[in-house]
Amino acid sequence: MSAAPRHDLALLHGLLLLLFFCGGADGSEVPPPQNVITKTLNTNYTLSWDWPPGTAGTHAVTFTTQYVPRYQLKFKKKKTNWITACNQTSHRSCDLTRFNLHYLGIFVLQVRATVDGQHSEWAQTEFCPDKEAALGPPSNVTLAPAGSDLDVVVTDPLTSNNTSMREHVPNLYYHVQYWERQADGQAKRLRINTTMVTLPGLKAWTWYCVRVQSRDDFYSKTSDFTVPHCMQTEGSIPWWNIFLYFLGSLLFFFLIVLGTIYGLFRCCKTMKDVLNPSDQMPSHLKKYLCSSPGSDIPRLLTPDSESELLCEGVTICPPPTVLEIHIPPAEELAAPPSGLEPNSSVRHSRQDSSSSGDSGVYSSGGGSSSSSALKHLSAVRHNHMGSNDSFKGLLDPERVNLREMTAHLKSQPEVADEGVVDVCV
Repeated sequence: MSAAPRHDLALLHGLLLLLFFCGGADGSEVPPPQNVITKTLNTNYTLSWDWPPGTAGTHAVTFTTQYVPRYQLKFKKKKTNWITACNQTSHRSCDLTRFNLHYLGIFVLQVRATVDGQHSEWAQTEFCPDKEAALGPPSNVTLAPAGSDLDVVVTDPLTSNNTSMREHVPNLYYHVQYWERQADGQAKRLRINTTMVTLPGLKAWTWYCVRVQSRDDFYSKTSDFTVPHCMQTEGSIPWWNIFLYFLGSLLFFFLIVLGTIYGLFRCCKTMKDVLNPSDQMPSHLKKYLCSSPGSDIPRLLTPDSESELLCEGVTICPPPTVLEIHIPPAEELAAPPSGLEPNSSVRHSRQDSSSSGDSGVYSSGGGSSSSSALKHLSAVRHNHMGSNDSFKGLLDPERVNLREMTAHLKSQPEVADEGVVDVCV
């Protein structure tokens, strides 16, 4: 073969490759969704699928889901009316519950991917709820004691419209398992077709746990078990339990009464100590504050008697009078000055601190010292020892004539206070 034909073949091969890659731009090469399945529970249906990541590159991928009853596909002359359930969604699932698909019908579901305006092929699957929809467990299980037995009340599984699944599954029944909570033995089983049953052969005052499962034998459907519910059975109360309850209630009542009595006693004692204290009032206070010495009732004070209760009468006494007697010398006593009687003596009373500054009044012999005066006084006492009357007459204050001595005393010089003797009259 010459070089020209070979060149033509290579050019033709490259042209075919270019046409092949350009032809993929119409969307036929966008991969369709994979693993299309339905996830169901009672009448809740969800279509889900997978799509390989990174296939769209940097472009966003969306999905469109449609469904149609399968019987409509048999009419080839009539155009099939596909119902769009989810349009251009980015999720990998589509909820079909809101469309209320008939439980006994058969439907064809399809989904496709869209990348940058290019569509993939439809991925289809058939779905029959009656055959493929999973059966859910009972919506509620309630236990109630019935003596030494237990009553089990079961509520049917519910549809998406909160109606009983028994409307769609007429042969629905329940499988009940129960066992002692503290025992490790095998659980007992019980099949019931109703929604209420009493578990037989149980022990009194024993804890039992129960769980229930929904079943349908037509398509061999079984649900999961419910969460275990536990309850204690009842029975006749033993006599020793009644006795213990009685003792406990009696002790409780006794403690309550004792506490109440003690509280009242403490309150009364406190009030008594406050209103009538145990410490007695001193007698000298009772004399003034109480009505009588033997009474504990305080006497009310009045404005008129308040001063009489708080104080007594006050008597002001003057200070005692102190006399200062000056004894003249012996020679002066022998010869009294003119103007004085022979038996007269000199007396002067010291006045208080408000009088004159002289310390006393002295006789005419003012120049004698105090020692001579004392000697003279002792001589006079010796001479008149036998006659007390004459000495008393010498010192008798009534015989001292102070007025006649006033002129003579003013002419005498002042003598210091050493010769002054204080005599208190």
